[in-house]
Amino acid sequence: MTVIVLLVATVAFRLLGLLGVSRFDTWRVSAAHGLAVMLVMTASAHFVPGDVTFMPNYDDMVAMVPSFVPFPGLMVYLSGVLELAGAAGLVLERTRQPAGICLALLFVALLPANVNAAELGLEDVGSPLWQRVPEQILYIAIALWGAGLFGRRSADRPAAVDHERVPSDQGSGR
Repeated sequence: MTVIVLLVATVAFRLLGLLGVSRFDTWRVSAAHGLAVMLVMTASAHFVPGDVTFMPNYDDMVAMVPSFVPFPGLMVYLSGVLELAGAAGLVLERTRQPAGICLALLFVALLPANVNAAELGLEDVGSPLWQRVPEQILYIAIALWGAGLFGRRSADRPAAVDHERVPSDQGSGR
């Protein structure tokens, strides 16, 4: 479900770009925003009371936490807050790169919980490992790509200044 949300949101943002919304004029930025939408959805489960059963909830998230992690309830809340902060960071141009890096690290840190959920057979929140590991790799890749850390065309990069070709007296009035 989360991959579908990511893909649909990304395509929707890119379509807005094609319709003239300049914010979404590239797939990279559209994907960063799509990942932000997905993160708001997944983070919401961290704060849903346990008696809500139509979606993953706080109790389901706590059950995913491996036994070696201290304070599982606190970690669930913390990871939800970090997902929301990362989502906010992705939509702001000036914070997109650090947010993408931090989210990639968060996705790596959360993988043991997803492995644990798969091993315990927690179907409400877990996916089989053959599915979850590639999904996690996809999220890491999109976080880094959306942040502009790889895959940027040279036209997206600022031009480098060749200091050897700039005259030393430029702007001195001589």
